[in-house]
Amino acid sequence: MIKKFAFLIAGLFMLPNTGWAASCSRINLTKCLDSACAINLSSNPGARCQYCGTADAGTPADTGLKNISAGTSSKNTIPAKELKQAPSDPGDRYVWATKKCLEIVQNCSPDDVEEAYDPLIEKSCTAAGIKNDMASLQKKTAKNKKTATSCTDEISACITKAEKCNSDYSKCADDAQFNNFFASCSSQATGCTNFIDAARKSIISTRDSTLNARDSNIQTIVNARKNAREQKISSIKSKCAKNSDFDICVENVCQNNTNSNCATNDDKTIANALCQFHKTACTKVK
Repeated sequence: MIKKFAFLIAGLFMLPNTGWAASCSRINLTKCLDSACAINLSSNPGARCQYCGTADAGTPADTGLKNISAGTSSKNTIPAKELKQAPSDPGDRYVWATKKCLEIVQNCSPDDVEEAYDPLIEKSCTAAGIKNDMASLQKKTAKNKKTATSCTDEISACITKAEKCNSDYSKCADDAQFNNFFASCSSQATGCTNFIDAARKSIISTRDSTLNARDSNIQTIVNARKNAREQKISSIKSKCAKNSDFDICVENVCQNNTNSNCATNDDKTIANALCQFHKTACTKVK
C-alpha cells in the first residue's frame, strides 16, 4: 500500500523498537487515528477521506479541527494540544497521525494501520464521492518525501545499531569499517540517492565528534587519577619527612597498650618497635 510507504519514508525509523511481538489492539489504533482523521464523523461521512485521504475530497466543513475525543476519555487518542499541530494536507496528516498513534498504541505496526484503517478511509472517500483507489490518491503524498535531513536520520539510525557502529561509534573508529556499514545502510535508504553525500559528511562529523569526546573523557579520567596519586604520594612524603605518622602511632601505643603511658624507657622502646613499620614504609615511597 502506497501510504504505508509514505509513512516509512517520513519517519518510521525514528520510532523506538517496540518489537511488535505482542498483540496489537486495532480497536485502540483505530480510535487513535480517528482522533485526527474522523473529526465530526457523525455529521460528515467523508471526514476520514478529507482529513487523511486526499485533498480531492474537499475541505472539511469544520475548520476548528476539534478532537473527536473531546468530552470523552483521552486514552488512546492524540491529545487536543498536539492535534493543533497536525498538518492540514491529508497525506501529511495521515503520515503524522500514523507516527503518533504507533507511539501511543503499543505493539502495532504500519501493516496494522494499512489493514485496519485504510479500508475505512476508502469507504469515507466513496461517501465523499471520490472513486479513485487509495493507491492513486496517495501517489502524490509519497512523491518527494525524502529530504537531506530525513535521509541522514534514516541512515544514522541504521548505522548506530548495536550490531553496526553502536550508538557511541566505538565499532567504527576505523574508516574501513565505517565505510562498510555506511554502504550497507545507505543502500537500504530508498529515495536517498541525491542526499547520500550530504548524509555521509554529516554522519562522519558526528562520529568524529563522538569519538573525540570519548577520548577526551578517558584522558580526563586518567589525568584525574594520576593527579590524585601524585597528591597522595606528596602527602605521604611530607608525613614521612616529619615522622608524623610514626609519632602518632607511638602516642597511641603508649596510651592504649601501657599502664604508664610510656613513662619508662622499656615501654618507649616497645612502642617505637611496634611503630617502626611506618619508617620502613617511608623508605619504599617513590
